Amino acid sequence: MGNLASLLLQQSAHQAGLRSFIRYGWRWSWRVAAFVAIFNTVSTGLSVYRNKTAVSNFAAAGAFTGGLFRMHLGLQGLVGGSVFGVAFGIPAGGLLMVMQSFAGETLQERRDRERRELYEQKLAEWQSRLSVTEVLGQTESNAKGEPQIEETAGESRSN
Repeated sequence: MGNLASLLLQQSAHQAGLRSFIRYGWRWSWRVAAFVAIFNTVSTGLSVYRNKTAVSNFAAAGAFTGGLFRMHLGLQGLVGGSVFGVAFGIPAGGLLMVMQSFAGETLQERRDRERRELYEQKLAEWQSRLSVTEVLGQTESNAKGEPQIEETAGESRSN
């Protein structure tokens, strides 16, 4: 009989824990989601604006977000939240940067590579359009029966 009572007590405790999680879990979930969203927005914005990823970006994002979430407590809460944010932003930023370096390519290197590849793609596209335009111009002059005058870069056309 002792095992059955123990099992029922354990089951009752699990159900109470689940009810508490469902009832109160949403209160913390939206706060955590808002904190993470603001932190990531500020740190990404600073990285893009400064065109580099640094631990100071994460520290500033932590200070801003922590201060914002404790601003309702007055100046003391604002300063305390900022210090708390810096204290957690620096290790989080350092950890992210170390993980990126282990991955083989940092976000900055990836952004620069993608920007360079896009530039090279647009340049090749522009050059192909330019060559098509030149071919069309030659075809048009041949169709009209005009003599084709070939020019070099330094010469000018004479009439």
